[in-house]
Amino acid sequence: MSNFLWNSLLVISGVLVATGAVSDSTIAAENKKQNEVAQNEEIADFWDRVSGISSGNSNQTSILKGVPASIATTAVGEAPLTAETYLATSVLVADVANSQNLPPAPVLPANSIPIDASLSQIDQYSNETAQVTSVSQLSDIQPTDWAFKALQSLVERYGCIEGYPDRTYRGNRAMTRYEFAAGLNACLDRIQELIAASTSDLPSAEDIATIRRLQEEFAAELVTLRGRVDALETRTAQLEANQFSTTTKLNGEVIFSIASVVDGENANGEEIDRVPVFANRVRLNFDTSFTGKDLLRTRLQSSNVLRFPTGTSEGRFAYGDVSSNAANDIILDVLQYRFPLGSNTTAYLAANATDTNLLGISPPLNPFFEDTGSGAISRFGVRPPINRYLGGTGAALRHRFNNFLELDLAYLAGSGSAANPTDGNGLFNGSYGALAQLIISPSNNFKLGLTYINAYNPNFSGTGTGSIAANSPGIGGTSVTTNAYGLSGTLRFSPNFLLNGWAGYANQR
Repeated sequence: MSNFLWNSLLVISGVLVATGAVSDSTIAAENKKQNEVAQNEEIADFWDRVSGISSGNSNQTSILKGVPASIATTAVGEAPLTAETYLATSVLVADVANSQNLPPAPVLPANSIPIDASLSQIDQYSNETAQVTSVSQLSDIQPTDWAFKALQSLVERYGCIEGYPDRTYRGNRAMTRYEFAAGLNACLDRIQELIAASTSDLPSAEDIATIRRLQEEFAAELVTLRGRVDALETRTAQLEANQFSTTTKLNGEVIFSIASVVDGENANGEEIDRVPVFANRVRLNFDTSFTGKDLLRTRLQSSNVLRFPTGTSEGRFAYGDVSSNAANDIILDVLQYRFPLGSNTTAYLAANATDTNLLGISPPLNPFFEDTGSGAISRFGVRPPINRYLGGTGAALRHRFNNFLELDLAYLAGSGSAANPTDGNGLFNGSYGALAQLIISPSNNFKLGLTYINAYNPNFSGTGTGSIAANSPGIGGTSVTTNAYGLSGTLRFSPNFLLNGWAGYANQR
């Protein structure tokens, strides 16, 4: 802090206590003119000595009589003004002024500090302080400290001194004019409360007059602080009024599909109609987190994508199609909750039509194509066909033993039967699929998956992808139990290029 600001604060300190120190009644009427001249000379001499302290004049250190030598050295040196030094110096100068019956010196102009350069100091001061009600709450302040009485008065009488969140005062820390303005503002607010309450501990008229002078001195800083607070309150109100939710994020996806059969025949050898179509799929995901580590996903979907009349599951789109014209009806497509069980295990609960993609089982082995919105266009390219024996309502666990080994377990009942309480339905009596998968990662760039699936479907319809031969012709519509085995692998050559593939075998009866 500059010598000029130090002088200003010393002057303010004297004003704070020394206002009204001299009464006109002490001047004899008959010697009024002579006494005024003498008094003015005393005042000039006194404040010259005070100014000499801040400017480093060692001959003036006698004015610090009764103050520890270390404090006197600080006062006359070039060290920055601290909060502790300021408080003690305020009392010191006031005592000298009272002993000499001197009136306060005029308040000097404030040292000009660029406001923009100090806004970060305002933020830091506002964020790092905490109100205390007793000086004993400040762990680094002891009764033996030379500024203890001054702090005790401001804390316990006016309640306008703030400490840091760790209950320290840090009295040796350099103080800016903005920090002083913030503390002054707190004292002003407290005084107004005392006046309104008409308590017995009201400030004196001299205190109020001094504080008014200080308020004028720091008017620019107070305006800046109040302006910043008002702006923050306005922005906070706008955010609260317009935010979607404090726990839920809304994200969506829209697909516009223009497609047509270019050439070819259907599975019966008949020519397919070559009719261009324009369809869409819209998804809205409501992703909610209660702890920051869990996720509740609620998905609404609307689609009118139809499959081409090929007579087979070949040529179906990854972004889905419906067996009949849905006319963009809105449905609850996904309702799923995942949460951690320890640091290495994740649990999944699926209350609606889910699959190995939503359970996080397929993506590690096919990261680029698994997503139906931004991945493969073909339904066949999304995931291994045997994974489609599994889908519906149920639960899953994913456990990572270490960086090289992961075990996935899942059980899903068919969406059409899981909620049906009649015989031959429900979680375990209707269609279901159970999966166990071991993922081995010898390195960050290579993954190998071993998969086993046991499934039962009382009205078997295949996997919904691939050729007719791959969907077990001749057993459609009958009860089928499936034991399927799969091998998947991924080899990454660069962050954006990898080679992956799979092979599967299904034994059905």
